[in-house]
Amino acid sequence: MKAKAIIANGKGTFSLEDIEVRLPKNDEVLVEIKAAGVCHTDYDSYTNWGQQMIMGHEGAGVVLAVENNVKTTKPGDQVILNWAIPCGSCFQCKNGSESICELQSPVIGQGKPNMGHVSLESTLYKNKGVQSSFNLGTMSTHTIVKEAAVFPTPNIIPFEVASIMGCGVMTGVGSVINVAKVTKGSTVAVLGTGGVGLYVIQGARISGAAKIIAIDINEERLKMSKAYGATHTIIAEKMDVGLLNSAIQVKKLTENRGADYSFECTGVSSLGTAPLAMIRNGGMAVQVSGIEEEIKFDMNLFEWDKIYINPLYGKCRPNRDFPMLLDYYEKGSLLLDKMITQTYTPNNLENAFSDMLSDKNAKGVILF
Repeated sequence: MKAKAIIANGKGTFSLEDIEVRLPKNDEVLVEIKAAGVCHTDYDSYTNWGQQMIMGHEGAGVVLAVENNVKTTKPGDQVILNWAIPCGSCFQCKNGSESICELQSPVIGQGKPNMGHVSLESTLYKNKGVQSSFNLGTMSTHTIVKEAAVFPTPNIIPFEVASIMGCGVMTGVGSVINVAKVTKGSTVAVLGTGGVGLYVIQGARISGAAKIIAIDINEERLKMSKAYGATHTIIAEKMDVGLLNSAIQVKKLTENRGADYSFECTGVSSLGTAPLAMIRNGGMAVQVSGIEEEIKFDMNLFEWDKIYINPLYGKCRPNRDFPMLLDYYEKGSLLLDKMITQTYTPNNLENAFSDMLSDKNAKGVILF
């Protein structure tokens, strides 16, 4: 069938192009995409990755067709697309770490073939097979994915809301609930109040944290953070190396002890050590934003008994976590509708990236 997709050319630009998508085979599902989230990773995918691909890794849509082997979804189902595709049989999946599946994860390869991607021949661009970002390629009108990449949702969930659950929401809320296991009455510091930071703040509120301290250089973002659960805010200074001055303010708010938990959500490599400065002895620092650069640590920041963890995707286990997120959303405790501050057409992705990079949006979404 004929379709449209936003394709990165591997040379630093992208364009909306015609593609052809075939019917699914084996354990594959054909999805008509209705909404795709706009993420910093998507920006990186066309500016830094140097390869041709259909862009997008956050999305939701409707199942159009499945192969007979598919058992968990059917045509007509509304689905979330999940990029951390578990195989269910590798060492990590058997041990409950489905987000770091050794066989099908697009980021855990260790030189092995990526079995989470359907065959390139399933999608053609200029009569040649084309790769899909994160095995999904959600910035397209139609996509072919593995059965394990889709999770059916109630039809009452708006597509734009469902589309953002499969990356940022899961990463932020999951980092709080699954990774840190934030406890009721605890204190939480959140470094960076972009989209993921706001999801972390919501996860902390849902977990019953007594103090949620948001830290950012942007006053407007800090004002926004209060609407999602921040109880205190700190304006960071651009020249505050490692946010050590902000850490002093966090300690003043926590009986000169430090927060029980801190979450780094900035993506700025120079702030990779900052969450350690925010926490008390025996506290936990969580590196949420996925910094992949060399960072030099002052080991004094680890004193004493501090834990620093760099989890992937909030340790997502789809069959456990997507029902949890949907339940929080339906009960009104996970505020996602107002997080989507702007929607775009596929022709306006450049504007969506510009708004994202300038912190204009809490979250932008492309509607197809």
